[in-house]
Amino acid sequence: MPIDLAWIRPEPQGIYLPPADAWIDPAHAVPQALVTHGHSDHARGGHGQTVATAATLAIMGLRYGVMPEGAQAVDYGESIALPGGIRATFVPAGHVLGSAQILLERDGQRVVVTGDYKRSPDPTCAPFEPVPCDVFITEATFGLPVFRHPPIAEEIARLRETQAANPQRCVLVGAYALGKAQRLIAELRRAGHDAPIFLHGAMERMCALYREWGIDLGELRLAAGVAKAELAGHIVVCPPSALNDRWSRRLPDPITAMASGWMRVRQRARQRNVELPLVISDHADWDELTTTIAEVNPAETWITHGREEALLRWCALHQRKARALAMVGYEDEDD
Repeated sequence: MPIDLAWIRPEPQGIYLPPADAWIDPAHAVPQALVTHGHSDHARGGHGQTVATAATLAIMGLRYGVMPEGAQAVDYGESIALPGGIRATFVPAGHVLGSAQILLERDGQRVVVTGDYKRSPDPTCAPFEPVPCDVFITEATFGLPVFRHPPIAEEIARLRETQAANPQRCVLVGAYALGKAQRLIAELRRAGHDAPIFLHGAMERMCALYREWGIDLGELRLAAGVAKAELAGHIVVCPPSALNDRWSRRLPDPITAMASGWMRVRQRARQRNVELPLVISDHADWDELTTTIAEVNPAETWITHGREEALLRWCALHQRKARALAMVGYEDEDD
């Protein structure tokens, strides 16, 4: 059956659904927005109505200070009817707490918009669920064969070994404040690290929100006001921007680490003066991207932000129809 694409249109500002006058992850305020997750390059304020999972709406409320106007919470697996005969279903994306793919259906056609996603296990969010579809609109943040993320247990073991070998110093880990920091902490707990973990103040409220959603992060303490000697031998988590600023100078000879998929690129680690690069990503790597495309087996693959050329080439080599979308406003996150 030919694919009728008249009801869904990629625009530079987002994915637009003309019959419903609705957008997915729009870069500007619109009358109705369906939001995949709470990172600021996907979840923006000012919409007339915002449809997202309850956790994503809570994250947006925390980040913006108020709950989005016209907020409509949906559960995973729940479908809502949009004007123009479109049905939207939110499915776990495995990216961060509350993250969702959005399955769109109309006249027997199925389109999946992934938002950001990953396939590797994460104790802080629901795992990715592959959904067969006619059109698969996928991110490609790490869409190059060089990006193959190691098992997170290996990176956590390296972090713990570094901490244990340096009892007079602390290990200062830069981690994205939404998702990455909480995953790092939860994985440390799963590996048996039961000592207090110290936080930069910018991490406190989001960690508290994760706890409200049932994510066990163990004992967390603010690093501010703690004597330098008391921080020796501990792990401190901060935003990447704080790794080398004045705040970090009060710590006991910190070993700088950073948790990011970009730490696979040595030049990025050197640019940030990172001593312990931890390749921990909340995005699909090359193998996850290609495996997922094969698994959902779409008639067409649309590639949004990221390294589009290599994934386009892979699709061509595997006789899969694909196109790159000229999207704007998606940040090269510290992931």
